[in-house]
Amino acid sequence: MSGVQEQLEIKFRLHDGSDIGPKMYPSATSVATLKESILAEWPKEKENAPKTVDDLKLINGGKILENSKTLGECKSPLCDFSAGITTMHVVLRPPEKGNGNDKKAQNTPKENKCGCTIL
Repeated sequence: MSGVQEQLEIKFRLHDGSDIGPKMYPSATSVATLKESILAEWPKEKENAPKTVDDLKLINGGKILENSKTLGECKSPLCDFSAGITTMHVVLRPPEKGNGNDKKAQNTPKENKCGCTIL
């Protein structure tokens, strides 16, 4: 090879069906860098915007992509990056509640409040 790095055209599909991109990325781009790009380009008018890369998950070809991997390492037979624009799905981690007590309350079973009497 002549040292020319493969460029991949990627768009990111958000939970509401809207897209960010498409934009060209070198195959050596890390997934963490892609997430940073998504944070920077996140539409300001959308509610519940992610705050950090940890709030995002990228899915391509049914696989959740790891932050430490590059686009080149994420290739699979299911996803042909060379076939034009690749769409990656962006999943948001639900926002955490204010303090740890809310988490405990969510994990406790709910009481059975049925008012039925069996005779």
